[in-house]
Amino acid sequence: MTIQFKDLGLSQPVMQALDMQGYTEPTPIQAQAIPAVLEGRDLLGIAQTGTGKTAAFMLPSIDNLRKSDNQIPFKSCRMLVLAPTRELAGQIAQSAKDYGAMAGLKVHSIVGGTSVNKDRNKLHRGCDILVATPGRLLDLIDQKAFNLSGVEILILDEADQMLDLGFIHALRKISQLVPDTRQTLFFSATMPKQIKELVSKYCNNPVTVSVTPAASTAERVEQYLFMVQQDEKPALLEMILMERHATPGDFERVLIFTRTKHGADRLVKKLAQSNIPANAIHGNKSQPQRVRALDEFKRAKTPILIATDVAARGIDIPGVSHVINYELPNVPEQYVHRIGRTARAGADGVAIAFCAEDERQYLKDICRNTDAEFTRLDLPENFRAVVEGVGPTKPAPKQQRQRVKPKPRGGSGERSRHSGGGGRPQGNRGGGQGGQGGQSGKSGGQQRRRGGRGGNGGGGGGGGGGRGRSQG
Repeated sequence: MTIQFKDLGLSQPVMQALDMQGYTEPTPIQAQAIPAVLEGRDLLGIAQTGTGKTAAFMLPSIDNLRKSDNQIPFKSCRMLVLAPTRELAGQIAQSAKDYGAMAGLKVHSIVGGTSVNKDRNKLHRGCDILVATPGRLLDLIDQKAFNLSGVEILILDEADQMLDLGFIHALRKISQLVPDTRQTLFFSATMPKQIKELVSKYCNNPVTVSVTPAASTAERVEQYLFMVQQDEKPALLEMILMERHATPGDFERVLIFTRTKHGADRLVKKLAQSNIPANAIHGNKSQPQRVRALDEFKRAKTPILIATDVAARGIDIPGVSHVINYELPNVPEQYVHRIGRTARAGADGVAIAFCAEDERQYLKDICRNTDAEFTRLDLPENFRAVVEGVGPTKPAPKQQRQRVKPKPRGGSGERSRHSGGGGRPQGNRGGGQGGQGGQSGKSGGQQRRRGGRGGNGGGGGGGGGGRGRSQG
């Protein structure tokens, strides 16, 4: 018998919100987690991205807030959700508003890259649910603009990514600032040892819910591999995106991963040279730039998005048909998160990896530490010729123009060398007479007039005559 949301003990306002969203059947992680959270138990949830972790902690927590019916604390919140990235924080906050639409709860989110003063103002009166990134939250706490004394429920989403980003010290500080009587929920896609150690300090006899192995790839993702040299990657990517080389699946939205921020920007410029529009999203982008890039990607206005691991973590965008690992991650678990951006909500997806000679060890680590199985794809015919610019799909290289040396602007002898024949003897005569220094000023003037009539060379000679007059 299939479990329905109505069988999990959720309240009527939450059920109405689910009906408005069109949800009737819970995912496995939701079916296991919701009853335990409703009982007030601490929880450790392990599930792949795209399996519904957000609803698994948000739905029962909204009900628990309604049951306690406490007032909104001044400069504090009743439920705190910590997320590693701005994009994920925004998505969780939107889910809280959607699921709590009928419960009348006040929801806010604060992230880095936005105005601190605006955050101070909106949190002054407190809120029911606050979704935050650790850095901005601690900034406001240090400024005495916010406190955690009213927290009843503490939730860490993508907890393993928090540790990867170096938030461990921030998390320890936050755990000391929240009340001991809180309910704590951990959700993560992978389960490194540090998470288990952290859970033992944060949680009190937690219920463990796991619906997938610790690091497994999404089942509905077809995984393919190109063995390619580093300098061949741009040409191969261009041919795939322009559909000049057949690859599995129909392109709808393509998410491309690089290891570095600068690598993402360079790839955007490289694709633009081939008239392929793309946006980049990474930590160096401002919040408005990141929001615009995501919006254009969702609306398929710019259906190609180039991202780093940190920026793309937890992004829930329907309709991502392909994930391309332009550069393989050096952490195997990151591969699981990357390809988890496609095949969401029961859909199928395609993941394509580019592996260069210096990335073979990364590929071995991915295969050894996850259950990834790749189908090898062949490179296009005459591909090396295309890369080197002699193939039919590459324009001929531009020839550099030879720079013309400017004529030197020298003295009288240089000018007279390039001048006409008529002016040369008179210019020389004028220069010679000027060099003797015994001629009068009148004689120099005559030579100058003759040089003027003789052409360029004569002009040079006239100059000589002028110098002769000054010496005389």
